[in-house]
Amino acid sequence: MKHLTILIPDAQTSFNTFACIIGAYDIFKRANAFWKETGREQLFKVELAGTSEKTEINDGLLTIKSEINISSVKQTDLIIIPAISHDFTQPEKGNIGIINWIEKQYKNGAEVASMCSGAMILASTGLLDGKSCSIHWNTADRLKKLFPKVLVKTDRLITDEHGIYTNGGGYSFLNLILYLIEKYYDRETAIYCSKIYQIEIDRQRQSGFTIFKGQKAHGDTIVEKAQNYIEDNFQEKISIEELSKMFSVGRRNFDRRFIKATGNTPVEYMQRVKIESAKKAFETTRKNINEVMFEVGYTDEKAFREVFRKITGMSPLGYKKKYNKEAMVEY
Repeated sequence: MKHLTILIPDAQTSFNTFACIIGAYDIFKRANAFWKETGREQLFKVELAGTSEKTEINDGLLTIKSEINISSVKQTDLIIIPAISHDFTQPEKGNIGIINWIEKQYKNGAEVASMCSGAMILASTGLLDGKSCSIHWNTADRLKKLFPKVLVKTDRLITDEHGIYTNGGGYSFLNLILYLIEKYYDRETAIYCSKIYQIEIDRQRQSGFTIFKGQKAHGDTIVEKAQNYIEDNFQEKISIEELSKMFSVGRRNFDRRFIKATGNTPVEYMQRVKIESAKKAFETTRKNINEVMFEVGYTDEKAFREVFRKITGMSPLGYKKKYNKEAMVEY
């Protein structure tokens, strides 16, 4: 029988921490039960492990107890790291011991999965250096700043690399659980759990849920002024060459500074601002695709569709149908 360790952080917890722990524990237990019902032995021994006897949030409003101390877990096959608080800067208290334990177990052959901001704990081990990592779009900039060697993939819902798994934010941890169940159990069990818990199976991207907010906590005043100019004038045709001249910076140096500060080229940033405005129009108005396209500064229908799909993972019409109850189906 394999061993699954669901970690209980000693500190830096949030309501999402508890949701991840409970969700993983419940669904893996159900997968075990399904295997027994179909004449097979349960695959995993599932245990909640931490460095302290219990963890609480909001002055004891919610408390969860460890079944076992991680020091007693000498060998495990799969480790699940739940989400933590989004204001993480460095591991605190018993979480330092958890990080050392994760690194040791991975080197001994265990696989590791982090949920949402739990990637901060995983990145603290150094195991994510040079590897792809998904995380909530609202936490991505913090992860990039704290761990610049990690390859952050905000459009990906799940990453799977060298026995290390990560996933996006919110309750998309449920999709990671299904992914792991299919990988460890089988497709039949994953489908069964998806139906029991009514979780959409095979989701691949989280880009359709992203709300673009330009990264401005970078300290480069020239880039920030350029960002503000783009955001105020995105409906117009903006030449990046002219924009760089406006701030008396050479084009090559301007691009370099912009990428370093925001993670996007000036062109990519402009595209994201335009598409974010288009998304809001599709969500809240009855305007058709062409009306919105012209409003955000596009005149080429093919180019608009390609950029929209690249950023959101959906077509403009598909997005409108999904997020606008009163959307007109005619194009």
